Amino acid sequence: MRTLQTETIIDAVKKLCIEGCCNLRCDTVKAFKEAKEKEPSPIGKEVLSQLIENSEIARCEKLPFCQDTGYAVLFVEIGQEVKIEGRLTEALNEGVRQGYKEGFLRMSILDNPISRKNTEDNTPATINYDLVPGDTFKISLLVKGGGCDMKSALQILPPAAGLEGAMDFIVETVKNAGPEASPPMTLGIGMGGPFAQAALLAQKALLWPLDKPNPNPELRKIEEELLHRINKLGIGPAGFGGRTTCLGLHIELGPAHIAHFPVAINIDCHSHRGAEVTL
Repeated sequence: MRTLQTETIIDAVKKLCIEGCCNLRCDTVKAFKEAKEKEPSPIGKEVLSQLIENSEIARCEKLPFCQDTGYAVLFVEIGQEVKIEGRLTEALNEGVRQGYKEGFLRMSILDNPISRKNTEDNTPATINYDLVPGDTFKISLLVKGGGCDMKSALQILPPAAGLEGAMDFIVETVKNAGPEASPPMTLGIGMGGPFAQAALLAQKALLWPLDKPNPNPELRKIEEELLHRINKLGIGPAGFGGRTTCLGLHIELGPAHIAHFPVAINIDCHSHRGAEVTL
């Protein structure tokens, strides 16, 4: 049995929040550079060049890559042989609180959408727990902006719609999002589960490295076809036209009811941010 102090967790989350907002994911920067080489649109190339330059400035100056530092989504893997000394959820939120304050990051969380009162510390975070074997303790952070979330979507399709209907829905969602989702986008796609689980699968899919092919050959083929169809839409970087509408996408599958074909699309904008740490 291994014991973790909450002070260690608080410090780790604080650093994750600052790093996640200021240091763009390596796979995202790599995808920008690769897309720039292939992008036929001169304006599209210029947008991608500016995104690459902005990522370097943010990293060197320790400034947020985007003014919308979003909300903190935490995926926490807890080993069954790990004992937490203290209250875990409170520690995770305290880490977010300290990170957003010390990093001078924008506070975007409201206590609820009706009163619209800012909590003034960007908490509570969205926290997902997963109990796993062993003594590992891993925290994965997804920094999620508000604009692209507005264009995300979920549909419980009838089984007769099938995979083709689900793919049509995904492509149509991106088409309707257009420039308002700040492309080039990254897509997390969830297929399966009841309503809430489909959305969680889609959000979890955004954790995948962009340059990591899906190990499932069937899903990899579907992802490649979707990426091809989406980039044929011509929305392009920042919506100015071109072939780089989506940098990449991954699918997470889950069980489903016999009467359903649930599909969720969680859109992330060009500010595809996150970080992780194992304690």
